[in-house]
Amino acid sequence: MEEMKKAKVIFQPSGRRGEVDLGLNLIEASRQLGVDIEALCGEKKVCGKCKVRIEEGLFEKYGVNSSRGHVSEWQPEEGKFINGQEREAGFRLACCCKLAGDVLVFVPEESRAGKQVVSKAARDIHIEHNPAVKLYYVEMAEPSFEKPTGDFERVMDELRREHGLEHLRVDYLALLRLPDVIRQGKFKVTAAVWMDKEVIRFWPGKVTDYYGMAIDIGTTTVAAYFCNLATMEVITTVSMMNPQCKYGEDVMSRITYHMMNPGGLERMSADMIEGLNSLVAQACEFTHPPKVKKKDEKGKTVKDEAGNPVMVEAPEEGKTYARLKPGDLVDMTIVCNTAMHHILLKLNPEYVGMAPFPPVVHHSLDIRARDLGLSIHESSFVHVLPNEAGFVGADNVGVLIAEEPYKSDQMQLIIDIGTNGELVLGNKEKLISSSCATGPALEGAQLSYGMRAAPGAIERIKIDPATHEVDYKVIGRDAWRSFSKPEEMQTKGICGSGILDVLAELYLSGVILKSGKFSSEQKSNRTRVNPDTKQPEFVIAWKEETSIGRDVVVSQKDVRQIQLGKGALYCGCKLMMRRMGVDKVDVVKIAGAFGTHVDRQKALIMGLFPDCAIDHIVSVGNAAGDGARAALLNREKRVEANWVARNVEYIELTVEKDFQQQFMEAMHIPHMKDDFPHLESVVPEEVLKQK
Repeated sequence: MEEMKKAKVIFQPSGRRGEVDLGLNLIEASRQLGVDIEALCGEKKVCGKCKVRIEEGLFEKYGVNSSRGHVSEWQPEEGKFINGQEREAGFRLACCCKLAGDVLVFVPEESRAGKQVVSKAARDIHIEHNPAVKLYYVEMAEPSFEKPTGDFERVMDELRREHGLEHLRVDYLALLRLPDVIRQGKFKVTAAVWMDKEVIRFWPGKVTDYYGMAIDIGTTTVAAYFCNLATMEVITTVSMMNPQCKYGEDVMSRITYHMMNPGGLERMSADMIEGLNSLVAQACEFTHPPKVKKKDEKGKTVKDEAGNPVMVEAPEEGKTYARLKPGDLVDMTIVCNTAMHHILLKLNPEYVGMAPFPPVVHHSLDIRARDLGLSIHESSFVHVLPNEAGFVGADNVGVLIAEEPYKSDQMQLIIDIGTNGELVLGNKEKLISSSCATGPALEGAQLSYGMRAAPGAIERIKIDPATHEVDYKVIGRDAWRSFSKPEEMQTKGICGSGILDVLAELYLSGVILKSGKFSSEQKSNRTRVNPDTKQPEFVIAWKEETSIGRDVVVSQKDVRQIQLGKGALYCGCKLMMRRMGVDKVDVVKIAGAFGTHVDRQKALIMGLFPDCAIDHIVSVGNAAGDGARAALLNREKRVEANWVARNVEYIELTVEKDFQQQFMEAMHIPHMKDDFPHLESVVPEEVLKQK
């Protein structure tokens, strides 16, 4: 019998991919691949919640030539939910699209049922209050025939007299609004002044609270911290998947997309600006009362003409709401790696990807929000922190100004684990930095059942060394597998923290050897050879425990992918220590989302970095985001950022003469040769000392 033909489907930004039967609709394909798309009406084509975008073009990273012609024809029902402009952009309803070929499908935030869990909460760190934008209140005499002084000069005279501000300039758009504002306030005005140089906004009367946002743009995720600039309070943190994931999961694939596709740079930049504006709107929505479905006199839900429930505000009793709009934000800071920096600003990133990897600009930039297309107050400036080098960007500078190793006597190793790993080593005497290609495997991509951190993702794993029975916990469920019925788990795959767990656990339990190879001596019903790939694999979750109807496994290929990522980090750390002339560090700081969730003992067991006392391994959370927030709330941190970006020495690891040898040795667990005395009490001797 002829085998049924398959289509390759890639869902972004989740990164899930696989082959499914031709003729399936995208909702069915998403279920098979463990992707949650909203389908509230049960695929009856009446809710419009499953809106997706079919991407057009050749995506070399994935080996897919995606086309809107690779799905079934447009259906009239789709016109109720997708306007002409959206249709032109490739939007369709997933329930209406049957597969006729390979496609790359982007699932917008509002269409995702299982939202990604982005753990980038703001830490409580000390920041001196000295924002770049400050408010000044003045009261003026009304103009008269005796003193018909201009409105702007009248305000400037009072700012000079009351607050000592000299030689201020004013943004043209702020000046346009001044005559009306000054009279609405009855000649009492609050001025927002940027860096004591320029007035960017006027309010009628006295204003005390004002707002800004600090943003960390990662290759995979974006986190934004919405702050009251007067009180330094973080009002809310909002986040999203980087909408550029569909162009490739790492920076090199996005640079390649720009080089291979005319207009690709503009398209990627526009996607990011649209995403940032959505985060601003989402943050502002937090300051409004919650909404509930409107009920009629009989208690039935009131619906609009399209059949959607009418939502009305339901303020909590005794609570006041700021009811902010995007235009109320008057300052913004951004950190990102160098490639994301260039793509955001539409600077040609091509040469960042070519030796010797020069960026277009090292220094920090202040750009008008309106010039970038951002929806915050039009006269505001967006401060983009400086880059260190081609592969160490403003995000690493953010980590540095948050952690301040240049003020410490301790020899600190700071590891920011993401799609790209950034390393800093040093103290107040000297700092060096480097970058290593950890790849997206540690975040769930490129693994058989890897996924982003979303409900149903395995986040913690334990393997019994004697029986090889597996206990695990999934995101969205408090109870571990051992305290649950199989069908209650609804497992979909493994996310980053689970991936870090699994390599250490497979090694500790003897399933894999020091080299990463599956042990031929281990016999259990969970270890088997895949009949299609002929590769050994280990079953983490049986199919009756999953929502995808298949066993969730870790294969030999998956183990190798994880080893490549962890080997790159270890190799980078070791080469930097050698360059610095030290054989140990005083403290290891793990930054990024991994830093929040990593089990530090297992991180040492798998060999993410050289041996260190376990209690000297600390998590510093999203330090890059903390640095962006510090620069938002303290303008001196911006000066500090420019200083440190030029005074940290960047080293290119790949030019080291023995790089390949060091990398190969670092792929072993925890390392081929290096000793780990701090593991001797936690890892059985026969496992730790194996040859």
